[in-house]
Amino acid sequence: MKQLLILSMFASSLCASTIDVTTYSESLQFAQVTNVQVTKNTNGSWCFATSVRHNDQGWEHYADGWEVIDFEGKQLGYRKLGHPHDNEQPFTRNQCEISIPADISKVVVRAKCNKHGFGGKAMVVDLKSI
Repeated sequence: MKQLLILSMFASSLCASTIDVTTYSESLQFAQVTNVQVTKNTNGSWCFATSVRHNDQGWEHYADGWEVIDFEGKQLGYRKLGHPHDNEQPFTRNQCEISIPADISKVVVRAKCNKHGFGGKAMVVDLKSI
């Protein structure tokens, strides 16, 4: 019985690691990804232009980054946002030279803020269509 419980806990943790892009808060207290444009460079790396909307309130509460992850949650790329964008909403920032393994056909782009972390709308990008 103990082995079954351990196996069950292990299986649950594997399922829990899959990223859920359907459950999120629409509140602008969370950083929302509103658009993603992707290009593939000649060297095989990728460039992401990501638009983020958030109710930035100065240094105390602002969108401070976005990331590209696979569906298991492994970070493939990250763009740090170095300051609040109180008067520029939504705003777009680029991050290039992101390496994505050839066997990955879809990625998730999600944004975070310095107060609430992740939790806003993310976007799934189908790399095969690029």
